[in-house]
Amino acid sequence: MRLSYGMKLEQTQKLIMTPELRQAIMVLQLSAMDLAQYVEHAMLENPLLEVTEEEHEETPSSKEEKDDFAEEWCDYLAECGQIERSFEQAAGYEEREHYSLEHFVAQATSLQDHLSFQLRLALSDPEDVEIGEFLIGNINDRGYLNISLEEVQKVSGYEMQEIERILHVIQSFDPSGVGARDLQECLLIQLDQEGQRTPVLEKIIHCFLADLANGNLLKIATSMDITVQEVQHQADIIKSLDPIPARNFFRPGENRYIIPDVVVEKINDEYVILVNDIAVPRLMINHNYQLMIKKKTSCDQGTVEFIENKMKSALWLIRSIEQRRLTLYRVVQCIIDYQWDFLEKGIKHLKPLNLKQIADMAELHESTVSRATANKYIQTPQGLFEIKFFFSSGVENVAAGKMVAAESIKQVLKEMITDEDPYDPYSDQQLCELLQAKGINIARRTIAKYRKEISIPPMRQRKRYR
Repeated sequence: MRLSYGMKLEQTQKLIMTPELRQAIMVLQLSAMDLAQYVEHAMLENPLLEVTEEEHEETPSSKEEKDDFAEEWCDYLAECGQIERSFEQAAGYEEREHYSLEHFVAQATSLQDHLSFQLRLALSDPEDVEIGEFLIGNINDRGYLNISLEEVQKVSGYEMQEIERILHVIQSFDPSGVGARDLQECLLIQLDQEGQRTPVLEKIIHCFLADLANGNLLKIATSMDITVQEVQHQADIIKSLDPIPARNFFRPGENRYIIPDVVVEKINDEYVILVNDIAVPRLMINHNYQLMIKKKTSCDQGTVEFIENKMKSALWLIRSIEQRRLTLYRVVQCIIDYQWDFLEKGIKHLKPLNLKQIADMAELHESTVSRATANKYIQTPQGLFEIKFFFSSGVENVAAGKMVAAESIKQVLKEMITDEDPYDPYSDQQLCELLQAKGINIARRTIAKYRKEISIPPMRQRKRYR
């Protein structure tokens, strides 16, 4: 055996995640509101960033005096301005009125505020008001009292009789059923206020709510020795009541608004895409700091290095925001081109779509498309949707020779069940056969899954009795 020393030359390629690249990736996946908060935080850390109220069409005149950083900034302004002017000319877009957050955010009254207002109208005695405020403070977001009266007595020191009296007053407030201690009491309070409480309804609520929820009307009829038609009539009354009396009231920390990241409008038989930049302030470099960069002799070396670093950071942020806008526009344009029938005819014409298809059309990586569409909403002529709504799996339609999106099948199921005979509703197997007759091969368990996702009860619960 012969041993020898040698050298081996190997070339490898690695992707290094620079801070600038990480920032661009993070900015891309932020929603409009999250991006606005991020920009606000960046402006606090970087003194070179400031908000411009209007477009700056002019660039610095003396290009020969500008350093590399100022040159990059001017190039960005020129490029950005050209993009916006060409887009407006091509789309025939007319300037719209200025929007503010007030157009999107609705201030709602909390349940506690609503009840406290009624309490002060109904009671005048300070002690009664104190008890009432304590009870209202222990009513949860669903409208139920989540503390026992014994605990109230122990904490407050008031007589049980007084506490029950004040609770009865609160239970008479709007919304109907508020202040109840359980579901049965909530339903009975609503029946009392509507004048519909009867012994039959009271017995069904106390003894057969579970059977009623499962659609076991025959069992209830047999147990109560009444006709199934009578049970059905009483069930209709109970179903008209609201088991969550506080559902329409504002809950602290709950978002009650959505600002679309992209708006699609039809103008002259064409769909125009508008990336929503309303919530994100328009950024520029402070003019004073630009002059300081030009006149380096007026500053010490440490100051110059600080400003240059901040200039580089500011430019990267501005470029990242602009790249986010262009990428989002590019991705949505591909989605619109592919889902044209949906925009024209509705959800039944939604096509199956995946990230790879859009990535190939937009000539982007799948991960880029995923980040661009994450947590973002689009306003279309068909309504407001999460962008990921358009990425849906599909089932083969043998008759049409194409794939059908899952959302389209759900819409077809809704229409079938809406048009069915309520006295002889379709079973999941029958729905499966009807879809197969249309050329859509789908399993019965998939039908059950889609039906649950669109909140349609099974056949037994949909059945009506003559």
